[in-house]
Amino acid sequence: MKYLHLIWAALFRRKTRTILTLVSIITAFLLFGMLDAVRTSFNQAGQSANGAQRLQTGSKLSFIQTLPSALGAQIAQVPGVKMVTYANWFGGAYQDPHNQVFSFAVDNNYVDLYPEMDVSAAERKAFDDTRTGILVGEKLAKRFGWKLGDKIPMQSTIFPNRQGDKNWSFDIVGIIHSKDKKAGGFYDQLMLLHWKYFDETTPYNQGSVGWYVTRVTDVNQADRVAKAIDAISANSDHETRTQTEQAATASWMKQLADIGLIVGSIMGAVFFTLLLLSGNTMMQAVRERTSELAVLKTIGFSSGSVLGMVLAESILLVLLGGVIGLGLATVMVPAVAAGSGGMLNLPGVGANSWVLGLVLMVAIGLLVGLLPALRAMRLNIVDALAGR
Repeated sequence: MKYLHLIWAALFRRKTRTILTLVSIITAFLLFGMLDAVRTSFNQAGQSANGAQRLQTGSKLSFIQTLPSALGAQIAQVPGVKMVTYANWFGGAYQDPHNQVFSFAVDNNYVDLYPEMDVSAAERKAFDDTRTGILVGEKLAKRFGWKLGDKIPMQSTIFPNRQGDKNWSFDIVGIIHSKDKKAGGFYDQLMLLHWKYFDETTPYNQGSVGWYVTRVTDVNQADRVAKAIDAISANSDHETRTQTEQAATASWMKQLADIGLIVGSIMGAVFFTLLLLSGNTMMQAVRERTSELAVLKTIGFSSGSVLGMVLAESILLVLLGGVIGLGLATVMVPAVAAGSGGMLNLPGVGANSWVLGLVLMVAIGLLVGLLPALRAMRLNIVDALAGR
């Protein structure tokens, strides 16, 4: 620490170059913090106490393949199964195909398996009694200005109706409130319609089911129940794969995109570029100070001290930019989540992200400073002062 003033002065010897390098480092770690929040959000999907009691059964081939509706009664007979429901993708969009809505055609008891969703008894009865009725999430209703009693047009990006177009009409009969605020970004954005109405209105479903959701009586028996469910359709033309809700959600996401691979690839490219940029900055800084470093050795600084000072300068540079970048991410991630109206449910930049970020900062600082520091340590005083 006694050489900190020398390290600080050397770091800002060329203020413009240092500031531009700091901006690059800040941007890299801001991106790291935000992308790590996205990765964590996808990893946490389906993680809840209630989710642990639910199993999802879908096609073994692909999540877009449907299953026969008769399978539900067979699943209900499996020992350890408390309740069964089912759902289909609807692929809804409001007014414009870009206004995508999480919309599912569901069985009448679907809400019963999701205690995270709170629907009043009166609104639940209205949903049961209204063929074209839908339940919409609280934040979804606020997003589009919907209210109870509204009749809204919806487009299905997947299923046309019997008239051959993809325009559907629904009546809002209930609002879904999320009990679990952590998961509210999903449940508050849902739109649920009747599976029976959906099945009767589109000629393309023909009694099939997208996936089944099962509540088990004992979480510890979930693995046995899953195997028993899959055994029902083994060696048939509709073999199934039953997983916990978390595993099923992760599987769906990976079929759409491997978020972990995407985030890792982006960050790998960013940090590789950062290594080159910071390394070039440190090489230039040491090359410009060759005579100054020689003077330090002349007045008694050891080679080890010079090595340590150059490495400390490199680490300090990356730490300054990295801490500012992660700090900005800590502030911006909640703001982005709030600004999305609940569409993005991003966790804050937590302790794990900070620890990983700090380790990366020190590692990058050591890597980019190692070669310049070794050069400074091996500097010959006579040659350096002679300008050779």
